[in-house]
Amino acid sequence: MAGKFFDEWQVGERIDHEIRRTVTETDNLLFSTMTHNPQPLHIDLEAARASEFGQILVNGTFTFALMVGLSVGDTTLGTLVANLGYDKLVMPKPVFIGDTMRATTEIKELRESKSRPDAGIVTFVHELINQRDEVVCRCERSALLRKRVA
Repeated sequence: MAGKFFDEWQVGERIDHEIRRTVTETDNLLFSTMTHNPQPLHIDLEAARASEFGQILVNGTFTFALMVGLSVGDTTLGTLVANLGYDKLVMPKPVFIGDTMRATTEIKELRESKSRPDAGIVTFVHELINQRDEVVCRCERSALLRKRVA
């Protein structure tokens, strides 16, 4: 699996990424600890049980990072100059330990770079979907990608 160059993408193109990932308690605890996030909903089982969720809620920044990570192999691996930004990030459903995630990507926009003739900007729309086919995270990612032909 390798990413694609700017000039290989088409607006409207869609990818169902093959790699899936089941979220574990260790994933959530380590990520929360590494990022110094002491939110009891993420790390305190008794507090989480007393919440409206009734169980540990997976750290949202882990959820976001997993969504992007699942997409990299098919989108930008080996062709990325830089990620330029993430916009319109939403998390319409919670993620729980044991949920199995898959990602999709659609190409929203292609723009030539004004400052780099050997690169262009791709706007990806990423979605993370759980085993119940619920979208749990969505965002637009703008990335500067190298061109195959400059």
